[in-house]
Amino acid sequence: MGNLVVHNKTFVPYLPEALILEKVKKLAAQLHRDYAGKKPLFISILNGSFMFSSDLFKELDFEAEICFIKLASYKGTKSSGQVLTAIGLDTDITNRHVVILEDIIDTGKTMNEFLPQLWNQQPASLRIAVLLHKPDATVFQVPIDYCCFSIPNKFVLGYGLDYDGLGRNIRELYQLDGEA
Repeated sequence: MGNLVVHNKTFVPYLPEALILEKVKKLAAQLHRDYAGKKPLFISILNGSFMFSSDLFKELDFEAEICFIKLASYKGTKSSGQVLTAIGLDTDITNRHVVILEDIIDTGKTMNEFLPQLWNQQPASLRIAVLLHKPDATVFQVPIDYCCFSIPNKFVLGYGLDYDGLGRNIRELYQLDGEA
């Protein structure tokens, strides 16, 4: 893992692919203990969680479903705030065990706005599994049930996370140089 330059910014190695995959495998084992026989529905939040979701789902050895959604914020005609809309959630989650798969939770704003929408659909249970959590950036407390890595409040790239559209395809995680 050498340094990378993306959009004229230098990124340095942070978490190697082998360590990421090891944590994903451990998470799959936890999910097996908690959900075997329950046929849970995993909701993967695009774009960033696609690699995490794919690797995790390959490790699950019990019946489970997955759907992919995109969360979009829209501004009203006035500056009245933002409304969070789930694009692609066409699966009925009533009485289902639901696990949200998210790449990163930093401030928690997105999940804080999205969770009530899901709870209104009356799932049997609702949990969050996240690849990365930045506790130092947290503003909105959301219940993170499964977390692969707690990291400092630093900008990271790779393994599905991007910098202005680039870097999602990198197998490892990199950190912006100078933020070590």
